[in-house]
Amino acid sequence: MKPINVGLLGIGTVGGGTWTVLTRNQEEITRRAGRPIRITAVADRNLEHARSLVGDQAKLTDDAFALVKDPDIDIVVELIGGYTTAKELVLQAIENGKHVVTANKALLAVHGNEIFAAAQKKGVMVAFEAAVAGGIPIIKALREGLSANRIQWIAGIINGTTNFILSEMRDKGLSFDAALKDAQKLGYAEADPTFDIEGIDAAHKATLMASIAFGIPVQFDKAYVEGITKLQAKDIRYAEQLGYRIKLLGIAKRKEGGQVSGVELRVHPTLIPAKRLIANVEGAMNAVLVQGDAVGATLYYGKGAGAEPTASSVIADLVDVTRLHTADKHHRVPHLAFQPDQLTDLPILPIEEVETAYYLRMRAADKPGVLADITRILADLEISIDAMLQKEPDEGEDQTDIVLLTHVAREKAVNAAMAKIEALTTIAGKVTRIRLEELNG
Repeated sequence: MKPINVGLLGIGTVGGGTWTVLTRNQEEITRRAGRPIRITAVADRNLEHARSLVGDQAKLTDDAFALVKDPDIDIVVELIGGYTTAKELVLQAIENGKHVVTANKALLAVHGNEIFAAAQKKGVMVAFEAAVAGGIPIIKALREGLSANRIQWIAGIINGTTNFILSEMRDKGLSFDAALKDAQKLGYAEADPTFDIEGIDAAHKATLMASIAFGIPVQFDKAYVEGITKLQAKDIRYAEQLGYRIKLLGIAKRKEGGQVSGVELRVHPTLIPAKRLIANVEGAMNAVLVQGDAVGATLYYGKGAGAEPTASSVIADLVDVTRLHTADKHHRVPHLAFQPDQLTDLPILPIEEVETAYYLRMRAADKPGVLADITRILADLEISIDAMLQKEPDEGEDQTDIVLLTHVAREKAVNAAMAKIEALTTIAGKVTRIRLEELNG
C-alpha cells in the first residue's frame, strides 16, 4: 500500500526523537497503521543539524512554508513551537488540505478554536496527543477510552519541572530558589523557567483537557493560573504533618446545579492527601486523574516530556491519522472529541465562585483570645474548620504559626475571611492560602 508522506517542521529534541522512533520501529508502526508512514521532508533552520540526523533519507529545506505547500505531503507535523509562525504554518497546511499533528499546547490553548474550525471546514484532522503530558496518552483516553462517560473532573500533575521542584523541596527541605537552581543544573528547568513555575504551561494543557472533557471552546484566557514561586518550605512541612502533600495541579471540574453552574478551570498549588496515588508522583513524572460517572476514577502516569516519550505520542497521532486518512471525512471521529459547531455553553467560572477546601497559615501573637477571634471570623462567613496545627513559639519569640484546614467553602468567602483576619492587630503580615482537594474516586 502507498506510504503516507509526512513533512516534519522542526527536528530539535522532539523532532529528532520522532525521526529516531519512527525509523527504529518502522515495522511495528506499519503493522499498526495499516500502511507505511515515511517522513519524506524536513524543514529546519539548522540544515547541518538536520542532515546529521536524516542524511539523504528525506528532503531538507529551511523554508517551512514551502514544505506545507508541497503537494506530495499528506500530514504536516508541527514541532517548532510558539504562537505566531507556527499558527501561520498550521493554518496554511490546513488550507492546503493536509492533516496536522502538533505538540504545541500553547498554540492550541490560545488559537485552538480558529484552528479546529478551519480543519473542520477543510475536512482534515488536527491531532495533538503530544501537547498534553508528553508520553501519557491522556487525549486518546478522553476521546476514546472514556467516551461512554460523563467526565466529572480532571486533576493532573502536568508539568514535570514544577513537580521536580516540589519533590526536592519536600525531600530535602530546600527553599523554592534552591530547588529551582537544582532543576536548572539537571536540565529539568529552562534558563527562563517562567512558563513552568508560574503555571502557564500547565494551564495550556488543562485548557485542552477541559475542552475535550466537557465539549466547551478552548478558553485559556479564562483559566485561573497560580504558580509555585511563593511556596515556602514550611508550608510543605506543615502539610506533611497534617497528612497532605503539595502538588501543582491542573484542575477542570464540571459544576452543575446549586448556586452556580459552569466549569472550573484552574492551575495552582494544591494539598492532596498523602495516601492518594497521585500525591506520590515524584520527580519530573506526570500523572492525570480522571473521574467519570461510569468508570469512576482512572489514573494515567508516565513521562511528561523528553524526546522519545513525546515522540511516542506524536507517532501515535500519525498512526491515528493514517488509519482515518482514507475514511469518509464527514464520518471521522473529530480529534477534539466533538464537532466545533456543537459546543456546549457551560461558562468558565471565575475563581471567586470555586468551591474547595483550604489550608490557611497565619503568623499570630502568642496570647489568649487570638484563636477565638480567628474562628469567629470564619464562623461568621460559614467556613468550618476541619483540622488545626498550632506551633509552639521559638524561644524568645512572642509569635507563632497557626495552620487551619477548612471544609469546602466558596473562594469569595475565604477571601473575605482572610481580609478580616489580616486586619486583626494580633496577626502579622498576610495569610498564606493554599487550596485543598481530597480527590476522592
